[in-house]
Amino acid sequence: MNEPYLSIVIPAHNEAKRLPATLEQVFAFLAAQPWEGEVLVVENGSQDETLALARRYQARYPSLRVMQVSTRGKGLAVRAGMLAARGRYRFMCDADLSMPIEQTLRFLPPVQPAEAAVIIGSREAVGARRYHEPAHRHWGGRLINWMVQLLVLPGIRDTQCGFKCFRADAAAEIFARQTLGSIAFDVEILFLARRFGYAIYETPIDWYYNSDSRIRLLEDTLTMLKDLFRIRANARRGVYDAPLSAP
Repeated sequence: MNEPYLSIVIPAHNEAKRLPATLEQVFAFLAAQPWEGEVLVVENGSQDETLALARRYQARYPSLRVMQVSTRGKGLAVRAGMLAARGRYRFMCDADLSMPIEQTLRFLPPVQPAEAAVIIGSREAVGARRYHEPAHRHWGGRLINWMVQLLVLPGIRDTQCGFKCFRADAAAEIFARQTLGSIAFDVEILFLARRFGYAIYETPIDWYYNSDSRIRLLEDTLTMLKDLFRIRANARRGVYDAPLSAP
């Protein structure tokens, strides 16, 4: 297979109900493009039929790769997929497709400048639209973003959107140094992007709230706060600057 133009990495934990529709939409989108793409489903610790279902889809879609990681945590599943991907651009994509998959084109040239290495979906950028989001969820997210900007990433208005795109060289450098698997992994990878000199572009998206969302506001806010201080400590100790071991 030639080098894909785009790799779509889908972390999947207990996604047997949502994954079939998601894969159908993703492959319909790819079939309409003039370039080659690949999809990586990275299953981690599911108690349902996510892994078996994903493997069945491989018979229909040769460009689908299914991976399994033994550790829990969305961040570690994304990390594994990004490092295994072969695409010139590597796109992380939530399994619930809360953003229409067609808007993936907003993350790629020619919509984005050719030199852009890190492009993140934003629900706060001018032109973004949110649908059906409860007020408590919105303001809880704003509280988390306030903490993120205060402690780690000033100027980034939406670190937690699950749709982000990385040029291959940036993905290799950033995800090889990622340490967190928790909700704060998004912040860590963007902190690393900025630390290594990659400009971060925010692109507005249409985002649809899913009532099956697994966000737990109080617990996730406390986890985020703890891990923001962990990111700062890692940076002070030189964790992110240590030489990488050979593969």
